[in-house]
Amino acid sequence: MELVLTIALALLSIGLITQVAARSSRRSDTLRLVEIERKLQLVMDRIGVVDDRPTPPGVREHLTRGEKIQAIKAYREATGADLRTAKQAVEALMEGR
Repeated sequence: MELVLTIALALLSIGLITQVAARSSRRSDTLRLVEIERKLQLVMDRIGVVDDRPTPPGVREHLTRGEKIQAIKAYREATGADLRTAKQAVEALMEGR
């Protein structure tokens, strides 16, 4: 019986360690992706490329009501962008870029 409990505890420990490592890796990947997207946007702005993709849901609606902060929040929720990137994107939408 003790052997079974020891094996079960070892498997549970391995599972938990694997989950923590995977979560940390995903967070790291997300941060890297957001940074890459930010840099790509800087390059696109520099060379004058306009992205014609649709605006994330809710962003335009908040902007038409003059709710800039809510628009930034909606942009972050839809895209996973950091605050600075979302603010720049919403301000670009406000300027009509």
